[in-house]
Amino acid sequence: MGCAFRRPPRLGEARLVDSPPCVSAPPSIVARRGRSFRCLTSPRPRERNRTIYPPRRPFGGPRDNRDFGPRINDRIRISPVRLLDPDGEMVGVVELDEAKRRAYDAGLDLVEISPEARPPVCKIMDFGKFKYEQSKKEKANKAKSKASEMKEVRLGRSMKIDPHDVDIRVAQARRFLIEGHRVQIIQNFRGREMAFRSRGDDRMEDIIQRLADLAKVEVPPRLNGRRMGMILVPEKQKVEVYKRKMIAEGKPVLPTIPEQLEEFHDHDDDDDDDLETDLGGETETPRS
Repeated sequence: MGCAFRRPPRLGEARLVDSPPCVSAPPSIVARRGRSFRCLTSPRPRERNRTIYPPRRPFGGPRDNRDFGPRINDRIRISPVRLLDPDGEMVGVVELDEAKRRAYDAGLDLVEISPEARPPVCKIMDFGKFKYEQSKKEKANKAKSKASEMKEVRLGRSMKIDPHDVDIRVAQARRFLIEGHRVQIIQNFRGREMAFRSRGDDRMEDIIQRLADLAKVEVPPRLNGRRMGMILVPEKQKVEVYKRKMIAEGKPVLPTIPEQLEEFHDHDDDDDDDLETDLGGETETPRS
């Protein structure tokens, strides 16, 4: 009978201990790519000691394209540099340490204004003031682009629109022109109104005459499918004259417009069964 006590292996002696095939190894912690994962070995006998790792993330992810602005002071790496003094005068090509020393003595920053040049061009300036002026320019350009954007005024869903509604839309277009916007006037045709397109031309011409004191025609009335449109642009001199006139008379410069524009709603959705189309109070029957 063998002894139940087993002595520990001596130095240099190897001993093989078999574990039951159905018992898996205890879980282990595997650190991979900066994270820790709890991985289990496979319980199958043939793959007992195979460690299962988490799937790898693909390389080459999206790059960080954030713009941190121009490099300043210690962020500038290339030496020598072409240096400009605070007044914009050329100093010449100097070593980077010399340029930093001059900026430090002046109590200002060394800003890299042309990184693509060789050597790069740097200027001694107040970077905080420079950023403030840049933000003001960006805001001014943004406001200018917003002021010159296109505004759209629609003359109802069809030619059957009340004259009062036309007056409201003309006032709205006048307001946009005073604010400096380009205005696109759109007239829609429904059903058999396409047979009376001359009525649309007359309405567009009337609007041009009513807004002639502020704007000029950039794109004349054109028909595109069932939609006729034109574009008006404000004339600065006429707008200034109009503003001075309104102020002298004590009237508001911008016309008052209701919060919700009145709109004509035609509940008849079937246009093909209309035998008659009322345009401007007249009844005309299309030819068969």
